[in-house]
Amino acid sequence: ACEKGGQWNQALRLLAEIASANLELNTITYSAAVSACEKSGQWDQALKFLLEMASAQAKLDTITYSAAVSACEKGDRWDQALGLLVEM
Repeated sequence: ACEKGGQWNQALRLLAEIASANLELNTITYSAAVSACEKSGQWDQALKFLLEMASAQAKLDTITYSAAVSACEKGDRWDQALGLLVEM
């Protein structure tokens, strides 16, 4: 829901609530947050979620990478987008 509305702030709050409830953050929850950032043009926050995923050892999949690349593209951060494509 946060993704479709582009409500990246709400996605961030929900992730914090999930973590504070000692529930597992997984690829799906992180991907939804990255997608919400992408829809809101928050490329920097999308990249922070990718780093958080990596440190949480969540699987970074094609959907997550695609949303992050799109977020970087919308923010005119082509260098970051290309870096992600190489990383995939």
